[in-house]
Amino acid sequence: MLTIDAAQRRARLVARHRLGAATRTDDVPALVDDLVCLHSSDPVSVYLSVTARMAAPELGAVDRALYEERTLVRHHAMRRTLWVLGPAHARLAHHAATLDVAAVQRRNLMAQLAAGGVTDPEATYEDARARILDLLRAEGPLPAREVGRRLPELTTPVPVQDATPSLHSRVLLVMGFHGDLVRTRPTGTWINGQYRWAAADAWLPGGIGEPLSKREAAAGLARAYLRAFGPATRDDLRWWAGWTVATTTAALADLGAVGTTAGYLLPDDLDPVAPQHSVALLPGLDPSTMGWKDRTHHLDAALVPHLFDRNGNGGPAIWVDGEIVGGWVQRKDGRIATELLTDVGTDVRGEVDDAAHELEKLLGDTRFTVRFPAPVQARLLA
Repeated sequence: MLTIDAAQRRARLVARHRLGAATRTDDVPALVDDLVCLHSSDPVSVYLSVTARMAAPELGAVDRALYEERTLVRHHAMRRTLWVLGPAHARLAHHAATLDVAAVQRRNLMAQLAAGGVTDPEATYEDARARILDLLRAEGPLPAREVGRRLPELTTPVPVQDATPSLHSRVLLVMGFHGDLVRTRPTGTWINGQYRWAAADAWLPGGIGEPLSKREAAAGLARAYLRAFGPATRDDLRWWAGWTVATTTAALADLGAVGTTAGYLLPDDLDPVAPQHSVALLPGLDPSTMGWKDRTHHLDAALVPHLFDRNGNGGPAIWVDGEIVGGWVQRKDGRIATELLTDVGTDVRGEVDDAAHELEKLLGDTRFTVRFPAPVQARLLA
């Protein structure tokens, strides 16, 4: 069995995740494809995950890819998480993971409508779906509130636990999971998480894409994952994709994935990767932080309580040579405050300071708060 140690895993991470100076690129879609997808639960993560890997960082380049060139799309997928992906990976993720989530969401909505006294939930949903698609195809992307104004007959309340959202907002969500709709421009600035909805086939040629069997899609998604995150264990892939053990095992077998001491690799990706020096300030929920269930190859266990919240969400992190060594946060005056939790030496400390200053310049007057802060961020803000 091929032996791969932690140093080689970090070298692979730096190269495949474009953290080294030599691997950075201004080709935003290619960069995102190399990472498979970006967490979009916090909209700031998308922009800062991209710009941290660009040769000439520019926030506007992310906007252009998302909303003008449409070479990236925002879509719910693995583990019911909101992601930004290239269209090809969005298609794979949709058929390999999202449709399973969509089935659950639709069943939940049918039960909620029945609990609210609707006698034919299926017909009610299909009628609302058709009305919303007609509206969005005719008038272009609209926020949920505007959809409710245009279709007031769909604003009846739906009982959901302790809340009563309107019917159209619940239908929009389920339609998004099914791939009928995609989220487009936010209603505010780039740090805002409220989006306009568009008909998927009007926003992207062919929409989310032609149907694939789940098995074929799972193999394609697993291939992309191992290219970016390999070596990875079966548990890593199963957790990341939100699959069953059976689906995960079949996908690895279909790829002919090769077992190593650290997990699986693609059969054409067994050669060692040369290490390269890198320093990067990555945002919360960045793929480099969150791509594995077991992160011991890039994170000292003693640092976890400082850098992750109680739910396992990774906060903004300082990376050196493929390893997390500290955290950072933006203060109210715009300054990027850092805390190193590992001794990296004076020279690297200077590189971290330089990276913080560059991030300050990139953000300019924009101020944001971390959606999933870890204890180190709270300390730095105190």
